[in-house]
Amino acid sequence: MLAFVTGSFFLAHLVVSYFVFDHLGAELKQDIKERAAIISSRAVAFIETDNYSEYQEVMKRLSNLPRFNYVHVYRFENQELNFFASYNKQGFPAIPEKTASIEKYQAPIITDSIIEYINPINVDNKLIGYAYLQLDTNSYHELQTTTWFTLSIGYILVLIIGALITNIMYSSVITPINRLLIAIRNVSQKKDFSVRVNGMENQEFELLADDLNVMLNRIERHIEKQANAEQQILKLNHELEDKVSQRTDALKDSNQELLSTLEKLHQFQGQLVESEKMASLGDMVAGVAHEVNTPIGLGVTASSLLSDRLNEVHTAFNDKTLKASQLRRFLTESEENLAIVTRNLHRAADLISSFKQVAVNQSNEADSAFIVMQLIDEVILSLGPQLKQKKVNFQIECSENLAVISKPGPINQILINLIVNSIIHGFADSDGGTVTINVMYLSGQLHINYQDDGKGVEPSIKTKIFDPFITTRRGEGGSGLGLHLVYNLVTQALGGHIQFDIEPTQGVQFEIAFPAQLTEMPKFN
Repeated sequence: MLAFVTGSFFLAHLVVSYFVFDHLGAELKQDIKERAAIISSRAVAFIETDNYSEYQEVMKRLSNLPRFNYVHVYRFENQELNFFASYNKQGFPAIPEKTASIEKYQAPIITDSIIEYINPINVDNKLIGYAYLQLDTNSYHELQTTTWFTLSIGYILVLIIGALITNIMYSSVITPINRLLIAIRNVSQKKDFSVRVNGMENQEFELLADDLNVMLNRIERHIEKQANAEQQILKLNHELEDKVSQRTDALKDSNQELLSTLEKLHQFQGQLVESEKMASLGDMVAGVAHEVNTPIGLGVTASSLLSDRLNEVHTAFNDKTLKASQLRRFLTESEENLAIVTRNLHRAADLISSFKQVAVNQSNEADSAFIVMQLIDEVILSLGPQLKQKKVNFQIECSENLAVISKPGPINQILINLIVNSIIHGFADSDGGTVTINVMYLSGQLHINYQDDGKGVEPSIKTKIFDPFITTRRGEGGSGLGLHLVYNLVTQALGGHIQFDIEPTQGVQFEIAFPAQLTEMPKFN
């Protein structure tokens, strides 16, 4: 304790001494700066008038100031720094010029018993010379010695007083505390809470000892109660273990039954998902069949009309009554009918080709290269019958040459389900709307942003829109598996993720991203 107090006071003595000496040094440097500034300001007039002799007389007056050892004044002549005037303390030899040490003494420098400083002489912000000062610092060192002696005497007095206070504190405070610590250590090590502390000389510590005794007494009673409680708990634990064992056996049987039921539920859910796929494909097949029937019917009608006209011309030709106007009309009608037949056959061929490509894509789970824009066009073309029910405007934002290697089948099914979902749900209360599909390739993933401007989704199902059997048209034949199928295709078949914008301003918006490899399709000339 005494060593700590002594060390603390000694450290404080060193710190105070350092700051005092530092302050004295700063005052000494400030003093020479102020004196140099005064000498510089007085030298301006003499330098400008080149009055050396009179200024030299002025410099001699510095002999009344015993701290001044040397003063040199330099001026610029033809851009060269030359000696102008000086003062040497009586009995001090002359010193060399300081023109080469301007930078060195830009700040005051204290060495041994002197301090040196060079101050610039300026007139209207123009440098015309320098003033060099060397002052005696013996008075500063004497002040340092006096200060150090005073602080040391104070340190010794404080140390003596601290020792006396420490001794008093040790006898009146430390000794009782040690007695308390010994008693507490015995209780901690031996776990004997029957120990009591008595006979404290100091009233305050006597109160503390009484409180400690009360605490030990309460702990002793608490331990006895705890021991009794532990015995009761041990007995209850044995009884509880028997009950838990019985309930565990019953729970195992229930869990086994639950697992069996859950497995059947998963099988049923898988069957429903497959049924949803087949139902979607069946609707598309029926629609395409209806769509193909129209151009073929028009082609049959045109070919029948052409056949009738051909019979008429053939009859007129055999009867030798064929006129030029009749032949001209026949040729014109033939061209028109053949154009109708050709156009509708091409239309039917395009529909069949599109349906074939969609069917192949849906059954193809292997990676293959394809042009994304072409796949989207084929999906829209295959959904022609459903799109005729509503006036749907498509805005496709996708590079014409964007080609990737991925699974076209799941992508095809995803787009079909989303578009059909917009037609059935989004545009249910209107004549149609706009579907926007934005596609971009970024950082090894194909990003598809799908949105429509329909009526949106009810708030009650927004957070569970991808859950199975969630639908707003359950009484109208909706299974609630459409978006669940989309979610499974994105996450499982494509290994990506899909996000539904819960707070769109209008309609719905889906963000889809999945890994894909960028490639180039061969070009044919």
